[in-house]
This record gives sequence, C-alpha cells and structure tokens, in this order.
Amino acid sequence: MSFTSVVFYVLSAILIFSSFKVITAKNPVHAALYLVLAFVTSAGHWMLLESEFLAITLVLVYVGAVMVLFLFVLMMLDINIEKMREGFWRHFPLAGVIAAVMMGEMSLVLMRPEARLAEYTPRAALPADFSNIRELGLLLYTRYLYPFELASMVLLVAIVAAIALTMRKRKDTKFVNPGDQVAVRRNDRVRIVKMEAEKPAAAGDDAAAADQQQA
Repeated sequence: MSFTSVVFYVLSAILIFSSFKVITAKNPVHAALYLVLAFVTSAGHWMLLESEFLAITLVLVYVGAVMVLFLFVLMMLDINIEKMREGFWRHFPLAGVIAAVMMGEMSLVLMRPEARLAEYTPRAALPADFSNIRELGLLLYTRYLYPFELASMVLLVAIVAAIALTMRKRKDTKFVNPGDQVAVRRNDRVRIVKMEAEKPAAAGDDAAAADQQQA
C-alpha cells in the first residue's frame, strides 16, 4: 500500500468519525468544532486530488469565516439543549428510514468495486507548470458561465429575501412600504414657503438703537 493510500484512509476515517460526532454531540459548540475538523479533512482529500485551490478555499471560506461566525453565534445564544432534544424520538423513525435508504445506496455502490475499477483509466501525470486555478477559471467562465451566473443571481435573491423577511416586522425598524413609497406625491412631502427679503441692519444702526434703549 502506497503512502498516498495510507493518508487517504486515515483522512477518511477521521472524516467519518467527525461527521458522526457532528450529529450526535450534545453540545452545539462541540458539534461545530467537529464540523471544522470534517472540513479540514475534506481539504486534505482535495489536496490528494491535486486540487490545491479548492482545498485552500474550503479552509479559508468555511473554516476561517463561516464556522467562526457559527461559533460566535452559538456561544452568544442561550440555547436550551434539553428543549432542543424533546422531539428527538418523535422524528427518529423518519430519520432512521432515511438513514437506511442512504446506507443501502452506498452499499449498492460498494458491492461491485471491480466493475468501476475495470473502467477506470489512470489520469496522466500533470506537468510541473500546471495551474488548477487557471483550469477552474476557464471552466467557470466558458463552459459553465450561464450556470455560474444563474447561481450568483439565486444567491443574491436569497440574500435580499432573507433581509426583507427579517427586517419587515421587527420593532423599531425603518421599514417603508414600497407601494406607499412609489405612490408618494411632491405636494405631500415638500412645502414651498415664500418669504420677503429682509435687509440686514448696519453696525451704526445697531449702536444707535442700543443708545436709545439705554436712554
């Protein structure tokens, strides 16, 4: 067995263990930390596939940004763990059925590994100056340009919808009905007041007025 195979099996074992602990840990903070471990081991799998850009993106984006945010939110919230586990046994039968179906599908795939290995042809060695970032960019902005742009629009709509739904009914928010905002008229918002021009008094006139008041 080669060194790469040993590393793959070790990372796979850690990934399976951390994934299992994510859904079984009683403390949400511990579950988030196990999820961080799962992301790091997944990045190791990407490194074995010579996809360094995807590996570092997984670590920087998910571990360095998303999971840090999750941890801050979980630690700031006062989560009642006992109340969260009240409906566990009520949903357990449905979850068990889904888990059994998924295990059956994975078993069907793993029962005949010879058929898949016979059709597999090893990939040619990549040159020393190969850049997977360049190849990924070419695929995203040529063959998959329309799906990539469509996914970005869907994410943008989701962000706007989440903000609108969150801020609409909250107390003390500066919410404005778009229909009322469109139907507004100038006369309802602006009032023009005409005032006569006044000539400012000179300094000598101010002194004379002050003397008269004193007299």
